[in-house]
This record gives sequence, C-alpha cells and structure tokens, in this order.
Amino acid sequence: MDARTSQPVTMLKPVARFLTGLQAETDIPLRLTLWNGMQHDLGPQPKVTVHLPNPAALRYFVPPSLDNLAEGYVNGHFDVLGQAADIVEAATSLAAHGVPMRGRFGRLFSALGHDRAQDARAIAHHYDVSNDFYRLWLDEAMVYSCAYFPTRTESLAAAQSAKLDHILGKLMLKPDERLLDIGCGWGELALRAAQKYGARVVGVTLSKNQHALACERVAQAGLADQVEIRLQDYRDIDPGDGQFDKITSIGMFEHVGLNHLEAYFARINALLKDGGLVLNHGITSTDPGSGAAPLGAASFIEKYVFPSGELPHISLALKDMQSAGLEALDVECLRRHYARTLACWSDNYEHQQEAIRALVSETTYRVWRIYLAGCAHAFTQNWVSIYQVLACKAGSSEALNPTPWSRAYMYA
Repeated sequence: MDARTSQPVTMLKPVARFLTGLQAETDIPLRLTLWNGMQHDLGPQPKVTVHLPNPAALRYFVPPSLDNLAEGYVNGHFDVLGQAADIVEAATSLAAHGVPMRGRFGRLFSALGHDRAQDARAIAHHYDVSNDFYRLWLDEAMVYSCAYFPTRTESLAAAQSAKLDHILGKLMLKPDERLLDIGCGWGELALRAAQKYGARVVGVTLSKNQHALACERVAQAGLADQVEIRLQDYRDIDPGDGQFDKITSIGMFEHVGLNHLEAYFARINALLKDGGLVLNHGITSTDPGSGAAPLGAASFIEKYVFPSGELPHISLALKDMQSAGLEALDVECLRRHYARTLACWSDNYEHQQEAIRALVSETTYRVWRIYLAGCAHAFTQNWVSIYQVLACKAGSSEALNPTPWSRAYMYA
C-alpha cells in the first residue's frame, strides 16, 4: 500500500474531529464523501459533492486555498460532481473560511508529501491542445479573447463580432490602410478588417496550429491578396516591410513581462506611422502594489489561468506606454464583459464534457474546466481586469492624433 494511503487508522480520529468542526462552522453548499463511506455536508442543500478516495486527499483542504484545491482536483487526487461555476463558488467560500494546520493533525498532513512532478505535468498539458478542442467551446469564428456585449443580452457569437467592430471602429480603419494584428490567433480580426473595412492586413502568431488554420481560412475567403498570416514574432518584422497605419494587439501583452512592457510599446511605436493608431487590449491586475489575488488565488491564477504571464496594473501599462512615446487617447474597462465571456465559454465547456473528454486527457480536461470557471469568477470578483487602450504617437503636432475631439465616432 502507498505510504500516502496507508494511514487511515491513525488519521481517522483527527480527520473526524476536523470534519466535525468544519461542518459546525461553515455554511457552504458542499458535501464531502470519504473513502470509508462517511458523508459530511458543510451546508444545506449541497450543490457540489467532493469524493475523497483516501486520507491523503484531505491535505489539499488544509489549508483550503484556491491553489491547493485546484491542484488536488486537476491532478486527480479527488473527484468533484457539480457545475463548474458552483464548484468554483464553493471552493472560494471554503478558502475564505480557512483552516489552520495545528498540532498533531497538522503534522499528519505535512507528512503526506506532495507530488510536484505531477503538478508540473498538469501545467504542461494546459496548452497541449488542438484546434478541434477549441472549436468545441468557443464561438464558430473561434475568437479567443474578451467579447463585447453592448446591451448585455447578445449571444457569444454576436458579442465577438461586436468586439471586432468596436476595436476596428475605434481605430477608424479605412480601405487600403495597412493593419498589423499582433497575436492574430485564428485570424478572425484580420478577416473582418479585410472583408468589412477593405484593409490590407498582416497577422502574426507564434502558434503553428493557429497559423495553419488562419491561412486556410484566408484562402477559403478568397482574401490571399489582402491578408497575410505569418508564423513570426512581432519583434522580427522586417523594417523593410514599412510602417503600418493601424496596429492591434488583442490578448497578447499579458505574456510580455512587466520588465519588458516599455520595450514592447517602443517596438509598436517604431512600427506605427505618424498619424496612425494602435489599440492594446489586455488583462491587468487590480492590485497596484503586489498584484496578488486573495485566498491563494495568486498561485492559482499563475499556474492555471495565465501560466508564465505577468499582469501589470493599468497604471503601469499607461506609464510604460507614455515612456515608449505613445499617448493614451481612450481607456475602456471591459472587466464585466470578460466575466460574461468566460461564463459563456465555461457553460459551453460543461455542455461539451463528453466530446472534450474523448479528445484530450483527463488532466487536460480538468485543467481547462477549472481554468475557465476560475477565470470567470476572478473577473466577476474584480481580482483581475481588462482594458482597451487606444493610443497614437505622442507629440505636440496635431497631425499625430487623427481622432475627432469627441468619442461619439466610436459608437456611431
């Protein structure tokens, strides 16, 4: 028997005391079922059931931070029944309650160890997915960024189309203008810019899967003479290509790194024509200090939401943009829109569970399930935010800023 699961006799009494105390102190719609058949409800009418197959699984509940709970679930140390949104809400309530590790009980759990190698493998699986996987829960156009709900009642597909037009409208994109789309994904913004606005577009991505499908979609649309999709880092764009009238960066700058933001914006400045416009659409921290989210969510977000990403506060993004020679003209918060977008994605994911499980490993299925529902909760709770920032080259010349003196044009 594994050392982690060979201690039921020695642990049973302290476990029982722990659960009895937890049951008395909380009002969480959560049911715990144990390896020995015991059942503990932490509140009336449980919406979520957690099955713990052995005493070792309880270590992820002591303390029950969002990081610990996510690791336990993703790595298969316990199973959870319920809707993803209810699971995340219950986990947040449990984390808010908190359980300190004290005395003999704490020492027993500390001795159980932790499989860090398995955790690392779970993260590696996060982006090891196919285009078919994304098709199952994104909209038909496969737009993987925050949608825009002008009336809050739009469908996901309509809101994604509205987002593209909202961006391209802010940029005042005109026929024959050159548009650079940094991090173009599967190419929907590039297609929209060419088809509806008559622009000439260069899209760049570092994803081979996205590049292949985007090129295929451009060819199918008959737009090969207007749209070029490159498997390329934006920093490697040849200066000989010339500058661009308009530049978009949607959901990309989160991966730049806090120490590289000024260089990122400086590169955009160099690629932008005088009198041109750039729109940066990206996720930000809501903590101007440490950037840490509560209840262990900082580690959770880093590991399962934005691996290797660093989220700047909007103030830092604006400061580095100005330092790089760009003037912010319009700043719009879309936090509520992303919370709704992610809720739509999470709902789609829940409805496609059978198809998704047939396509990816159980670990990948669990990572993305908690990722989407956790993101929706994080944006709803204002733990993270997202902003669209419209900018032009900074300077005293009126010719550098082509926008009207009123914002009304954005909503015409």
